[in-house]
Amino acid sequence: MDSLLVQYPYLEELLKGIIGLSYTHIIMWIIGGILIWLAVKYDYEPALLLPIGFGAILANIPHSSAVSTEPGAEGFLITLYNAGIANELFPVLIFVAIGAMCDFAPLIRRPSVMLFAAAAQFGIFATAIGATFLGFSFPHASSIGIIGAADGPTTIYVASRYAVELLGPLSVAAYCYMSLVPVIQPPVIKAVTTQNERKIRMGFENEEPVSDTTKFLFPIMIVIVAGVVSPLSVALIGALMFGNVLKESGVVDNLSNCAQNELSNLVTLVLGITIGGTMTAERFLNVQVLLIMCLGAVAFVFDTVGGVIFAKLLNMFSAKKINPMIGACGISAFPMSGRVIAKMALKEDPTNFIIQHAIGVNVAGQVASVVAGGLVLAMIPALEKM
Repeated sequence: MDSLLVQYPYLEELLKGIIGLSYTHIIMWIIGGILIWLAVKYDYEPALLLPIGFGAILANIPHSSAVSTEPGAEGFLITLYNAGIANELFPVLIFVAIGAMCDFAPLIRRPSVMLFAAAAQFGIFATAIGATFLGFSFPHASSIGIIGAADGPTTIYVASRYAVELLGPLSVAAYCYMSLVPVIQPPVIKAVTTQNERKIRMGFENEEPVSDTTKFLFPIMIVIVAGVVSPLSVALIGALMFGNVLKESGVVDNLSNCAQNELSNLVTLVLGITIGGTMTAERFLNVQVLLIMCLGAVAFVFDTVGGVIFAKLLNMFSAKKINPMIGACGISAFPMSGRVIAKMALKEDPTNFIIQHAIGVNVAGQVASVVAGGLVLAMIPALEKM
């Protein structure tokens, strides 16, 4: 082959894709194919895993023009990365869309559910500390810990600042664990609760409707309070609450609908394929990535356990018992986690309907995960200076 290339140099240009092909590229094609298969076959976060998987295949074709870094001829995935990930634009736009979809009425009626959501962020900080003992720098360890909140956009936002080289595996882990909520949470919850605890009844409570004025003012007040507590969270919490203001104002339904549909779909599409474009074999096929996937699972489990244990502790001092399973809804996977926990309660007792309480905690988890991400962003530079 080498002699042919010397004799016919033009063949090198024609055959450079075949010449540059290695087994690592094929492995990444398989990984991309698996992500696409999970999205299509099992409906695991298909809006993201499908474009991520396809982007990974594009990025691992030898000399792919899609990820070319040649000046003046940058690939479209590199252009999208620079335009939306490197400057944190895509995650922020996703939060605008999420905010426009959220109904914070359950959180407004019962602000105390924020305590469960806060407890369910335990895995973020526990995993971040554990990851440092495994050799990860604190910025990388903190980015890994965020996976536990089951909040893909926050994970991407933090990683784009402090763990760019790990963006691909961190994003894949975050969205995979989000989609695996129905698989992971039930056995974890059963391991730390008794059957009697899972049967605690929390029936429907006939509550007064929240006024339109309150629902409109709530996101504005949250931005101010969260921003003062954690200024670095303003970009995320501000985008989330701006989307909600569009919805609750009642005067810009066209913008609210655009955020919920066109904006959400478009940004999800380009975000997914761009993340896939970062999953090159050089970055993805190493022991570090395996550790990230394992630590992500640990963070997710710890977040679930943290919320449940907090609810059990409250029951020790409260006459009115709480079904501890609702503590697990404090993660950001909304409304999937709330539905999963409600189904678990019905399986234990077909007459026990706790969906109202579970969704309330799940809504609070949306806010808590963003604030936790802001705190992590604030802690990283502070601890690096110590």
